[in-house]
Amino acid sequence: QVQLVESGGGLVQAGASLRLSCAGSGRTLSDYNMGWFRQAPGKAREFVAAIDWSGVRMIYADPVKGRFTISRDNAKKTVTLQMNRLRPEDTAVYLCAADITAWRESKDPTSYGYWGQGTQVTVSS
Repeated sequence: QVQLVESGGGLVQAGASLRLSCAGSGRTLSDYNMGWFRQAPGKAREFVAAIDWSGVRMIYADPVKGRFTISRDNAKKTVTLQMNRLRPEDTAVYLCAADITAWRESKDPTSYGYWGQGTQVTVSS
């Protein structure tokens, strides 16, 4: 199994940038495709971005395309979400997740078997 811990959240103004990190421990992170999701109060968990085990293939949700970038460093066991030009509607708890199945460009949170505890991102207008 893999354990995931997110960091890097905070309170920023609209237009600013944040860099979220997800650190993995336990089973090697390169066994997993990784995803970032977010959840705002009273809303369903929402797909943000995903990256395959090798770091070659990525997918993004439409609202973040061109602003967010997902990357990974398997040697350091980390997955990063670089968030630029943040908007108030990006405010949410951001969670990283791991999927051990074959890469299928899944945006469904039920495809991911392992989750971190989340990090809060708040964007003020």
